[in-house]
Amino acid sequence: MVVSREKTPTAQETFLQMAQAAGLRGRLLITIGLLILIRFGIFIPIPGINRTEFARAISNSPVLGFLDIFTGGGISTLGIFALGILPFINASIIMQLLTAAIPALEDLQKNEGEAGRRKISQITRYVAAGWSVIQSTAITIGLLRPYALGDPFWFVPETVLALTAGSMFVMWVSELITERGIGNGASLLIFVNIVASLPRTLGQTIDYAQTGGRQAVAQVVILLLVFLVMIVGIVFVQEGTRRIPIISARRQVGRKLYRERTSYLPLRLNQGGVMPIIFASAVLILPQSLLSFVSNQESVSPVAQALIAVTNALSPGSWAYVGVYSLLILFFSYFYASLIVNPEDVSKNLKKMGSSIPGIRPGEKTKQYLEGVLNRLTFLGAIFLSFVATVPTLVERATQVSTFQGLGATSLLILVGVAIDTAKQIQTYVISQRYEGMIKQ
Repeated sequence: MVVSREKTPTAQETFLQMAQAAGLRGRLLITIGLLILIRFGIFIPIPGINRTEFARAISNSPVLGFLDIFTGGGISTLGIFALGILPFINASIIMQLLTAAIPALEDLQKNEGEAGRRKISQITRYVAAGWSVIQSTAITIGLLRPYALGDPFWFVPETVLALTAGSMFVMWVSELITERGIGNGASLLIFVNIVASLPRTLGQTIDYAQTGGRQAVAQVVILLLVFLVMIVGIVFVQEGTRRIPIISARRQVGRKLYRERTSYLPLRLNQGGVMPIIFASAVLILPQSLLSFVSNQESVSPVAQALIAVTNALSPGSWAYVGVYSLLILFFSYFYASLIVNPEDVSKNLKKMGSSIPGIRPGEKTKQYLEGVLNRLTFLGAIFLSFVATVPTLVERATQVSTFQGLGATSLLILVGVAIDTAKQIQTYVISQRYEGMIKQ
């Protein structure tokens, strides 16, 4: 096989390595097999539930529609993997917040090296187990118990046990994909769950275009063009970085003199990825989810009346919805960027390494400069995220095409982001195989 000498493998080399290299081929087969296993598990039913009545009751629930994005329809189909990877994702977010707030966890992450990261991973698993129990209990009592066919008393612990065990199995599979597959196990599971809903969505859209005449075809074409333009924009923004030049001072090690070296510090335009949209969507869905728990009461309480007013005011497509959604995305973008990049730590590390930014004094001035750059980048990224989050909803209402509901901004960002990360991961394996082949020669 002819090996390219460039840093980035060509598409031909990548596909040849995927087909011929035993190591990469084995990782791909393990990943595909485990993803298929998880998809089968979603359709293994939880026993003791009147599925017909449940499907009729939740047919228009926005809360379950949002959760089904991450579970691939596991909640609406009531499979044993209904929770999917959600508890592990929530536990990871909780641990990120706790690591920034608790000095002991921060020291464990920064100063203990690989052993510290393993301890934090183990703690994250315990948090995921506890969170899955909480989520499964809330879903069982709040949503599933009215549709129980057997003894309601035993129905709750049995269902909670089944959902928790399924969630823990999914978490274990995601770690297997990360360790023995091509990596990004949790992200790939979400990616596959979203892709699994595409055939149904496309089928409904084609039926709508065939039965609605020319006007329906034009509406669908406009909506598809908007999605295509947004995908291209997401790729550019996800890959967009601000490269801050870094100069390393001249130093001498023994008798060898190292000259000044110029490198750069990459700061991404969208530091938080899809997380700000997920957090903002969760906050907006909170009134609707609370309303679903209090709406079964015989008399409408003041709390229920307030929730109804908030839900009506924040209906998707309204100006209040767009404004609140954009403000929440802006807030969570800055919040998540502060967790990922700490200008004070970066300035201290640069000073320890004898490096500096041209024209900026080390220490406090470097910290202030990085904070200013990061704030401007975060603001631009938040504006883009707000645009991506609100435009699909507005276009759907304008064109009156509702078949793409659920495949919104969150799904698009996840699909594009995971596809880019997975492609880079495969290219990394191809480069490693390339250099192993060179060494053997």
